[in-house]
Amino acid sequence: MAEFMELEAQDGVRMTWNVVPGTKEEAGNCVVPVSAIYTPIKPFPNMLVLTYAPLRCRNCSSVLNPFCVMDFAAKIWICPFCFHRSHFPAHYASVSEENLPAELFPQYTTIEYKSPREAACLQSVFMFVIDTSIIEEEMAFLKSALSQAIGLFPDNSLVGLITFGTLVHLHEIGFSTAPKTYVFKGSKDVPKGQLLEQMGFFLNKPKPLTGVIAGARDGLSSDSIARFLLPASECEFAINSVLEELQKDPWPIPADQRASRSTGTALSVAASLLGACFPGSGARIMAFLGGPSTEGPGAIVSKNLSEPIRSHKDLDKDSAPHYHKAIKFYETLAKQLVHQGHVLDLFACAVDQVGVAELKVVVERTGGFVVLAESFGHSVFKDTLRRVFQSGDKGLGLSSNGIFEVNCSKDLKIQGVLGPCASLEKRSPLCSDTIIGQGNTSAWKMCGLDQATTLCLVFDIVRKDIPDATVQSSSSQFYFQFLTFYQHSSGEMRLRVTTLSRRWVAGPGSIQDLISGFDQDAAAAAMARLVSFKMEIEAEFDPIRWLDKALIHICSRFGDYQKDTPSSFSLSPRFSIFPQFMFHLRRSQFVQVFNNSPDETAYFRMILNRENVANSVVMIQPSLISYSFQSVPEPALLDVTAIAADRILLLDSYFTVVIFHGSTIAQWRKAGYHDQPEHQAFAQLLQAPRDDADAIIKERFPVPRLVICDQYGSQARFLLAKLNPSASCNSDGHRPGGDIIFTDDVSFEVFLDHLQRLAVQ
Repeated sequence: MAEFMELEAQDGVRMTWNVVPGTKEEAGNCVVPVSAIYTPIKPFPNMLVLTYAPLRCRNCSSVLNPFCVMDFAAKIWICPFCFHRSHFPAHYASVSEENLPAELFPQYTTIEYKSPREAACLQSVFMFVIDTSIIEEEMAFLKSALSQAIGLFPDNSLVGLITFGTLVHLHEIGFSTAPKTYVFKGSKDVPKGQLLEQMGFFLNKPKPLTGVIAGARDGLSSDSIARFLLPASECEFAINSVLEELQKDPWPIPADQRASRSTGTALSVAASLLGACFPGSGARIMAFLGGPSTEGPGAIVSKNLSEPIRSHKDLDKDSAPHYHKAIKFYETLAKQLVHQGHVLDLFACAVDQVGVAELKVVVERTGGFVVLAESFGHSVFKDTLRRVFQSGDKGLGLSSNGIFEVNCSKDLKIQGVLGPCASLEKRSPLCSDTIIGQGNTSAWKMCGLDQATTLCLVFDIVRKDIPDATVQSSSSQFYFQFLTFYQHSSGEMRLRVTTLSRRWVAGPGSIQDLISGFDQDAAAAAMARLVSFKMEIEAEFDPIRWLDKALIHICSRFGDYQKDTPSSFSLSPRFSIFPQFMFHLRRSQFVQVFNNSPDETAYFRMILNRENVANSVVMIQPSLISYSFQSVPEPALLDVTAIAADRILLLDSYFTVVIFHGSTIAQWRKAGYHDQPEHQAFAQLLQAPRDDADAIIKERFPVPRLVICDQYGSQARFLLAKLNPSASCNSDGHRPGGDIIFTDDVSFEVFLDHLQRLAVQ
C-alpha cells in the first residue's frame, strides 16, 4: 500500500483502481466502481500557494496543470480534458521550457491560489440552540461545558443563544442590564417574515414587499443584529449570566408522558435569524439535544409514553407515524441552510434516541459535525466540544463557503458524491444517467468543511469499444481535476486545484495491470459507503447478499485457480486482504442494524461518510494490539484466539477504544500488585495500553469512548463483538485461559472456504 499512501500524501486522493478499466464492460466486470476518495483541503507541509488568478480553459473551465500539452513557440497550451487550444495571456509572455510557471511543474499536481487582495475579515458566527427539557444534573453538565467553550471562541466571532423546551426562547443578549427574550410557540413553524417582524426588525423601515429572502443582508441595521448576536469578547458575561439562570423547562410533565421538546421550531428560528443577518457567511448552528423532539414540526414521537420511539423494524415495516413527515421538514430546512451557506452541528447526549436519523439530512448536506454520547457529562461530549474551538496546529482548520467542482476526460462521467455536501444542480455532459449519492451535477456546495472532510466520488466509464492501437498508445490516460473554492480559516478566499492522471487498460491482457493498480483499502472504504447508501434508499435491499455476490465475482475474475478445484485458489497480494475487509464489513455496524437504534446507525454512517481511507478501514476492521510480559506490544489477529489470561489487548474500533485485561491480569490488578515496588514491571504493563489509548483519543475527532474491561466481565462484549469467532459455541478447540464467542456467525475460515468453492465454479 506504500505507493498509494505516497500518492495520498501528495494529492489527498486514494483511488480504488489506479489503473482504470478502459471500457464500460470492463468496468462492470471489475465490480468495485472506479472511485476517488478525496480530502479537499487536506493540509500539506509544502503546499504552494500562488497569489495570482488561475489560468482557465475557455471551453471547459479547467485550470492550467502539469498534464497540459505546451507549444512554447506559439505560446499555446492544450487542455487535456477537452483538447481546446488556448493562448497564454500577456503576463505569461516569458513562459518557455526553461522558465515554467509553478502550476506546470510535474510535482505540483495539487496547488492553491489565493486572491492578491487583503483577506476578508472572517467573522465566525455561532448560534447555540440549547434543549432545556432535560434533568437538572444534565443541565449542570451542559452549562459547565458551554461556559468553558465560550472562553475558547475567537474574539471576532459572534455568538447568539436560543433555548427551547415546550416554547422556543430567542435571547436578546445585546443589553445585559435588561435582558429580553422573544418567545415562540413550539407547536408550529414560524415563517421568516413573521419572525423578523415580531422581533422588531422593521420598526424603522417599511417591510419588504417581496418577503425576506437569503442572499442579501435584507437591509437590516447592525443595531438590529447586535441585539441577538454579540462579539465573543463582549458577550461572555451576558451569555454566562443567561446560562447561570437557565432552568429546566418549567412545564409540568405528567407521569405517562414525555417532556415537551420543540426541536424543529427552535432550529427553524435559528436558521431564519441567521439567514436574515448573515447570508453567505460561515455561520454555524450548534444544537445541544437531550431527548426526542415531541412537539411541532420535526417531532419524531408523540408525548405519550405508550408510543415507543421508532426502531429499525418500524422503519422497515413503514410503521413509524412521524418519520416521513419529520424527514420532509428537515429536507426543507437543509435546503434553506445550504442556500444561506450555513452549517448545523449536532451534539446529541441522551440515553434515549433524539432524532439523529431524521436530522442526518441537514447535518450531512451542510457539512456539520455530529456527536453521540450518553450524557453531557461524558468525556466524549466535553472533549469533542473543546476540540471544535481549538486553534493552531491542533485545531480542525474549520473553513466555510466551499464549492467543489469536478472535470474529467470525456470517456468518464460522474455518478455522484457520497459525503458531506449538497448538489448545486449544475448539469453538464459529465453527469452520468446513474445517480449515486448527490448526483446529476458536476458541482457541489460544502457549507462547512475542515482539514479531514473527505468525499467519495463515483465515476462511470462510458466508452463502449477499445480504440485502435495507434490511438490507444497516444492517449491511454484518463484525467481528473478537482477544484475546491473555499474560505480558509484565516479569512482568505482560496482555490485548491488537484489534477490527476491514471492509465487505462482494456482487452485480454489487462488483468495483471488492473491487479497492480487495485487499492484494497480504498475499495473497502468505497464499498462501505456504497452499501450504507443503498441500505438507506433501496427498499428490500439485501446488503449481505449484495456484498457476497460482489466478492465472489471479484475473486472469480482476479483469483488464480483451476476450475472446480477450491484448493488451487489463490489471490494476488493486492487482493489478499480484501475478502477479510468484506467479512468484517458484513458484521459491522454499517450493515448489521440489529442491537443498534436508527440514531446510532445514522451516526456511524455519517462519520464513515466524512472520514478518509485509513480511518474508514479502522471502522470496518478494527486494529488489535497485544501486551504481555513475553514480548513487546505487537499487532494481534482480530480473532478470539488473541485472548489469553496473561495478556492485555487494546482494540481500536474508531468509535470505541477498548482496553481488555485477561483474567490473570485482572486478578493481579485487583490484588493491587501494581502498587507494590517489587512489581514495577506489572505497573508498566498496565500503563502501556493506557498511554497508547490516550494517544489515539487525543488525535481523533469526534473523541471515541474509552472502555476498560476484564475478561468475562459484562463490558468485554465491546471486544468480543468485533473478533472473528474462530472458537464459538458451535466449534471445538477451547483453549485454557482463552475464550469462546456465543454466536451463530460463521468464522472467517468457514467464510473463506465457501468463497473459494463458489469463486472457482
